[in-house]
Amino acid sequence: MEKKNLDWSNLTFGYTKTDKRFVANYTNGAWDNGALIDDDMIVMSECAGVLQYAQTVFEGLKAYETVDGKIVTFRPDLNAQRLHDSAVRLEIPPISEEMFIRSVKETVAANAGFVPPYGTGATLYLRPYIFGINPVIGVKPAEDYQYRIFATPVGPYFKGGVNPIVVKISDFDRAAPHGTGCIKAGLNYAMSLHAIVTAHNEGFAENIYLDPQTRTKIEETGGANLIFTDGKGTLIVPKSGSILPSITRRSLVYVAEHYCGMKIDEREVTLEEVMGGAFSEGGLCGTAAVISPLGKINDHGKEFTFSNGMEEMGPVMTKLRETLTGIQMGTVEAPEGWIVPIEC
Repeated sequence: MEKKNLDWSNLTFGYTKTDKRFVANYTNGAWDNGALIDDDMIVMSECAGVLQYAQTVFEGLKAYETVDGKIVTFRPDLNAQRLHDSAVRLEIPPISEEMFIRSVKETVAANAGFVPPYGTGATLYLRPYIFGINPVIGVKPAEDYQYRIFATPVGPYFKGGVNPIVVKISDFDRAAPHGTGCIKAGLNYAMSLHAIVTAHNEGFAENIYLDPQTRTKIEETGGANLIFTDGKGTLIVPKSGSILPSITRRSLVYVAEHYCGMKIDEREVTLEEVMGGAFSEGGLCGTAAVISPLGKINDHGKEFTFSNGMEEMGPVMTKLRETLTGIQMGTVEAPEGWIVPIEC
């Protein structure tokens, strides 16, 4: 398929309507087979369950053009599993892994002209989601659901690309203990909107949320997990029951251990040790950004600056990011099953 005439190198992380999207419906207790459609509009009742009680879950993954011109996607089986777990938690009937993988492949193939060329730094972002669509006025799960997946070409999540960012310690809580922090539910992100607008108005790129019980331990940001390194060959990964299990983070942990020879220390991480200088580098990691390096953390006026400062990404985060993106783009050999080709 011929490439669309887009300014690939200057894309923002925003929505561009593409040609096709995949839609499946759950009615009478079963999912249909789903199909690609042209229409990007959704028609539903004013009393739809998703509008009344936020019954929706979603995923995010990307398709890429590799160095040899092939179009691939990255570990979609893990997105399928996480969408399943999220759906079960919100009493949404999950779709099968087979349907998820099929819908990803069909959506990418139908929009192959929107896959950015290799080397532009842009990607095709995929957004699968499920929501309650029938009228629900009493507080209960919907009976009918719709699964959709659309594609949109995107540039970097943060405007500075891989330049270090400044984040703040938030006064708000992202998730409650034993709540929904560990699933990808729309309601989690709605709760973070006021906090992120506040942070942006104050000149910060993101928030770091602390554990809601003691407010002494690092959890994650509004849209990404956190990782740190001690400068001595160890990758430190914050651990908590309310942290979303990021697929990018899990992949970076594997890369750190098996490609970079690092030790992995997954544990509770305190704010005190971060602000006290225990770690030389830090980064936000997720599908959208891969790794965005931390430059400074501001805790109510008290600042800590990582060793890389605000000029460039540190050497460890650079190595991790380059290795993982190399795997995704075909310049570094991938572990078995990580790269899924798209037949166009």
